[in-house]
Amino acid sequence: MAAVSFGPLVLAADRFAVVAGILGFLLTSGFLARRVDERLENWSWFSLISAVVTARAGHVATHWPQFADGPFRALALWQGGFNWIAGALTIAVSLSFGLKSTRQRLWALAPIAVGLIAWIITAQLVGSTREITLPERDFTTLEGTQYALRPTGDKPVVINLWASWCPPCRREMPTLARVSAASDEVVFLFVNQSEPPETIERYLAEAGLELANVLLDPLGDLARHYGAPGLPATLFVDAGGKLIQAHLGEISLETLQSNLKKLSVER
Repeated sequence: MAAVSFGPLVLAADRFAVVAGILGFLLTSGFLARRVDERLENWSWFSLISAVVTARAGHVATHWPQFADGPFRALALWQGGFNWIAGALTIAVSLSFGLKSTRQRLWALAPIAVGLIAWIITAQLVGSTREITLPERDFTTLEGTQYALRPTGDKPVVINLWASWCPPCRREMPTLARVSAASDEVVFLFVNQSEPPETIERYLAEAGLELANVLLDPLGDLARHYGAPGLPATLFVDAGGKLIQAHLGEISLETLQSNLKKLSVER
C-alpha cells in the first residue's frame, strides 16, 4: 500500500504528493518574494487558500447528492475530495487579476511550475503499488464460525481493516455499514485488527451498528499482507482476488461509491 510514514503520522501517497507540491509552491514563492518582489508572498498564500476552498466547493457541488444529508461534511477536508480543475482555474484568475504587472505574473509562474513538478515527481516516486493478491486463509468470525477467505470468482470484495479504538474507523463505520447492507453485488468484510470479540461486540452495540462478515485478525496478518501502515484501510479487490484500489484513512461516501464503480468495471 502506497503511503509515507513520519513516526506516528501516516499519509497516503496521493496526499503526501499534494503536500510536497504545496511546499514547493510556497517555498519558491517565499524565495522570490525576498529576492524579486515581496508582493509575491501575499499573492501565493491568497492563491493557495482560494484554490483549496474552490477545489473543495467544486467537489461538493459535483457530489451534492452524497452531501445533501450532511452538508457540514464539506468541512471534513481530511477525508479528501477536491476538484483540482476548479482549483487550477482559481490560480489562473489570481495570476491574471491578483498581480498588477506582467513582470510579476511571469515570476509567479515559477512557483506554480515548481509546485506542479514536485507534485508529479513525488506521486511517481511514492505512489506506485505492487500487485497484491487475496491471501487464501481462514478467519474466525465474530460469531465464532470459520470464514474461508478466497477469491469469489463472481463478486468483488471490499475489505475494511479497522479497530474500535481508532477514531476515523468509528467515524466511517456508519457509512460502510449502510453501503454494505445495500450492496448485493459486492462482498464486504470487516476485518478487526487485534481486538477481542467482547470489545468488538460492545462497540457495535453502543454504536447501534449491525455488520455482516466481521472477521477477527488477532495478529494483524491481513494488514501486514497488504502493507497497511495504519488504520483504517479499505481495500477493493476484484473477483479474481487482485487488489484494484486501496484507501488509507477515513473514507468518504463519494470515494467509496467511486471505487465500487471501478470494481464493477473490472468485473
